Amino acid sequence: MAVNNNAEIGFEKEIWKAADIMRGNMDAAEYKHVILGLIFLKYISDRFEHRHQDLVEEGEGFEEDADEYLKENIFFVPPEARWSNVAENAHTPEIGKVIDAAMDAIEQENKKLKGVLPKTFARPELDKRRLGEVVDLFTNIAVAANGGTMDLLGRAYEYCLSKFAEQEGKNAGEFYTPSCVVHTLVEVIKPFNGRVYDPCCGSGGMFVQSAEFVKAHRGNINNLSIYGQDSNPTTWKLCRMNLAIRGIEADLGKSQADTFFNDLHPTMKADYILANPPFNLSDWGADKLADNPRWKYGLPPAGNANFAWMQHMIYHMSARGRVGMVLANGSLSSQSGGEGNIRKAIIEDDLVEGIIAMPPQLFYTTQIPVSLWFLNRAKKQPGKTLFIDARNMGTMISRRLREMTDEDIAKIAATFESFENGILEDEAGFCAAVSTEDIAKRDCILTPGRYVGLAEQEDDGEPFEEKMERLTSELTDLFMQSHELEEKIRQRLGAIGYEL
Repeated sequence: MAVNNNAEIGFEKEIWKAADIMRGNMDAAEYKHVILGLIFLKYISDRFEHRHQDLVEEGEGFEEDADEYLKENIFFVPPEARWSNVAENAHTPEIGKVIDAAMDAIEQENKKLKGVLPKTFARPELDKRRLGEVVDLFTNIAVAANGGTMDLLGRAYEYCLSKFAEQEGKNAGEFYTPSCVVHTLVEVIKPFNGRVYDPCCGSGGMFVQSAEFVKAHRGNINNLSIYGQDSNPTTWKLCRMNLAIRGIEADLGKSQADTFFNDLHPTMKADYILANPPFNLSDWGADKLADNPRWKYGLPPAGNANFAWMQHMIYHMSARGRVGMVLANGSLSSQSGGEGNIRKAIIEDDLVEGIIAMPPQLFYTTQIPVSLWFLNRAKKQPGKTLFIDARNMGTMISRRLREMTDEDIAKIAATFESFENGILEDEAGFCAAVSTEDIAKRDCILTPGRYVGLAEQEDDGEPFEEKMERLTSELTDLFMQSHELEEKIRQRLGAIGYEL
């Protein structure tokens, strides 16, 4: 007998067990599409069935009319693609072909999904017995199509993205930005009403968090218009599925495209731009784009696309536009390849609203230290920039990974709000509001530590003379121990014929 799961804590981990079942000899990059594809298929099938039942109860005979689903922003699922048919075939040798056929049928009925869904379940290397076990697990998950429980599989999709990112390591940077980083950007930018744009959107995390922000503040998600693109075809498909499972409409173009060479939204001006572009991207095509109108502040160097991304975003800002982006720390101080001059020109144009130095070890993909840049065409504090040193924030959740807590993010967002309202008090070691003139005196270098200084140290009450006597005594003991260890090492090496 099937046991229904609901929105209890641990639900996402149950879904992740499905990934472990499929693991076998497959790389994370391969079975990622199996699990995420099944999450998507289960989601749209459950949502369809909920609407289908309503139409049956209405008794008008419209339960197989695709238009009745389309007008409710629900994908029409043909009979052969419904989860009930997949479940019935879970333990047959044909299960892979059944799922592939279901994906194909859904694409045929819903043109917006054409070419998006994975159809590789029938390939020989995919263990069909294990695939059937995963289908069983999903069959035992009942998802109501109303209220907050509609987000259940959406949360599972995001959770699995993060887990796959952890397993894939370096390659994960193409599709996943840690949720705490995205959350920080969104809480500062506040994308509540207008156009939201991400020129390198990955799996769509910026868009999902923007929609969540609107919901949390009781706004209307339909007041956001979503635009984006990505150059990786696989990642582009992940994004389309991620947004569809959340009910988010977006213009991501008809296919993947290189942002620099094929801007899919050339005339669009966005109110909110959120992005985590590839760090320090080289060979991005500078020689072929030298005369491009996007380079208002200077031609970016061929060996690093950081300021190409930034200027592309500035080009797409509306008159009230704001940008929140992740960049490697080198962008704050680099003078090579003309980057210092570009940064200076952007500062002099009074676009830089704030800089946050982020803690280390936030990313699965790199140990490169990063900062968040915030640009604004309509700064509430013109002529000033907010610097925040958040390097000591966050909590280690494993030996190599750190997360920003909700409290950390709330403190940063509140600091920005105080700055915008003109009531911020500088806090040594954490934040400072600095004039453009003072930034110019420091050669337009934007490293927060230069401006916030050091936090004041609390007096521990120990008199200076006593402290120095204690510390020198401890140091003398350590020196004696080091000499003893050195002599033991010499003796051991001598015993085997080696002399120092």
